[in-house]
Amino acid sequence: MQFRQIDVPGTKEIIRVFASCNETDKWCNFVFYMIILPIKYFQQENTLLLAKDLIGKILVTHFGQGLTSGRIVETEAYLGENDRASHAFGNRRTARTEAMYLEGGHSYIYLCYGIHHLFNIVTHRKDVPHAILIRGLEPMEGIDLMMQRRKKAKFEPSLSRGPGSLAQAMGLHTSQSGKPLDPSGSVYLTSDDHTFQPDRIDCGPRIGVAYAAQDALLPYRFFVKGHPNVSRPNF
Repeated sequence: MQFRQIDVPGTKEIIRVFASCNETDKWCNFVFYMIILPIKYFQQENTLLLAKDLIGKILVTHFGQGLTSGRIVETEAYLGENDRASHAFGNRRTARTEAMYLEGGHSYIYLCYGIHHLFNIVTHRKDVPHAILIRGLEPMEGIDLMMQRRKKAKFEPSLSRGPGSLAQAMGLHTSQSGKPLDPSGSVYLTSDDHTFQPDRIDCGPRIGVAYAAQDALLPYRFFVKGHPNVSRPNF
């Protein structure tokens, strides 16, 4: 008995179908499916609403080592040229930030403190450098691989709590910055029928952006209250 991903052509949306399969008798019992989020989903112009809507969505990576996935439980929105906390404040353009100016639906991955690779989703239309940092993830598939990447001997919430930890667990690296988030590549997002109750989703100031003066206080961080994979559950 095993679980596998099956591609189903001819559907309105691209979906991932998971099935419990018996190789001997050649039968499959479908158990659930996920809709792969299209690029246009990330091109919505209200990045704050999108950052909140991403709570509960599933981030998937599929590199040579195998497939890993996790449910998003914490995000932060960065609103480009007018946001002092954004790398693109004042329309700053560098080799690193150029990915932020792509159309929504691309990755922006940068190195923090020379150690941590932080994964962001570029949003809005082309040349409007908005992005959403993924800060917390609830592991779903490929947990053994995540633990191997993080060099952990046992499963614990810190496996994918915080942007640096989750990027490492998911195999994300700056070399993947600027890539489209679709199944033709190795990183994409899906949606299933799981939702968090509205009263469980809270917002507050972003973390680690004291340099942004008054913009550091803006409530642009969204998270699931009390979730063990949220980086600062009481903040």
